[in-house]
Amino acid sequence: MAITLFHGEWVARALRATGPRSELYVTSTDYQPEGAQVARVPHVALGQESGDLMMQRLLSGPMVLEDVLFISALKLALEVARLRGRPQKVYLVGFDFSAEAGSAQVAGPSFDASDMAQRRLLIGMQENFFLNALYMLRGSEVDVAHVGHRSFSRLTPEELVAEYAPLPATARAEPKVAVVAEITTNHFGDRARLERMVRAARAAGADWVKVQKRDPDTFYSAEQLAAPYKSPFGSTFGDYRRQLELSGEDFEFLDALCRRIGLRWFASVLDAPSYQFIRQFKPALIKLPSTISEFTDYLSAVARDTDCGVVLSTGMTDKAYEEWILATFAAVPQLYLMHANSAYPTPAQDCNIGVVRHYARLAAQHPHLIPAYSSHDAGWFGSSLAVAAGARMVEKHVKLGNTDWAHFDAVALDLTTGDFRDYVAKIREAELVLGSEEKTVAPSEHHKYRPAGGQ
Repeated sequence: MAITLFHGEWVARALRATGPRSELYVTSTDYQPEGAQVARVPHVALGQESGDLMMQRLLSGPMVLEDVLFISALKLALEVARLRGRPQKVYLVGFDFSAEAGSAQVAGPSFDASDMAQRRLLIGMQENFFLNALYMLRGSEVDVAHVGHRSFSRLTPEELVAEYAPLPATARAEPKVAVVAEITTNHFGDRARLERMVRAARAAGADWVKVQKRDPDTFYSAEQLAAPYKSPFGSTFGDYRRQLELSGEDFEFLDALCRRIGLRWFASVLDAPSYQFIRQFKPALIKLPSTISEFTDYLSAVARDTDCGVVLSTGMTDKAYEEWILATFAAVPQLYLMHANSAYPTPAQDCNIGVVRHYARLAAQHPHLIPAYSSHDAGWFGSSLAVAAGARMVEKHVKLGNTDWAHFDAVALDLTTGDFRDYVAKIREAELVLGSEEKTVAPSEHHKYRPAGGQ
């Protein structure tokens, strides 16, 4: 059933001019369409002190039309769920909370917004109310899924279309370059924060997300764990590191979430207990980071045991390590040899993207090898060059807002902004511009001059 809620007289005028399109109109005006039902409810204006009352009315109290109309829409969905006696899924489409997106239109007549500064103020206020509503509706009869490209979005418009009108398998294009959103431990061991990061990474266009797993009590010495360290989780480094670890239930949640939203995940496994732990999830890939490049006994054991692909970063290593890796990991199904510089951030003169081209040439001799790049440099430029040099996977650190005590914040892209989305877009643009190695006549080109005689 199509339902429209409004209280503005300009909407009533527009609907009288264009005719009704919904089956039910919930309004405070005298609008009376032919062939449609009308429910008249009062309009309550939003005043300086009435924001809290509006949020109270969302959960209880009579149905009214709020100035912030989506609150009334959510209230209506809540009432429907209670009448039906079962939960309701609500997709919010078009609520991007962007003043730059333009004005609303109804078949010609449009809402004439004020100046841009005032518009930003009003829309920013509505976004705050929306986030408050999401919080208040947790565990209620209404499951609200924001559709968009924001950090709080549950799915993208493309994912919504795919869910209700999926393309046939033959129409889906596999990207040439896999983009990895490297979460590291920036979830801080908080499952809700992890979910927000995973969903935001998916909305931005990532193909994979990556987390870390280590056993702090065996990876670090007793002295290191007992050392003073200031964080919200305690006063020692051990307090900090233990809080950052995801539990078995957290990994089960991550696995289920990624399956549900069509995203892949893998983890850096920094020690033998972590490797054994991760095996239960039958991962397609595991990562062995630069941090443990000197732990050759452990690396060798993984190479002998694993039956999945390995992503191996080469920060802080040289040619001798490369030769050892090629020999040691010769039998793994895929070896993503990931060029990296372990400075955070990496100075431009130390990026040395030419190493990726070297790995691409090695791949001709070692068919299981896939060239890759882990970006610890600023922005997207180095990663785009890596794509041109032959990288088939690029990895970028991500975070959720600025946290002054967190590791690697200097190089991570903030998922609460458009930075990571822009990064992914630049990678896709680099793929597009790179094209293929086959020289052909493109549809866009033609000869301006012809030889004499028209030949």
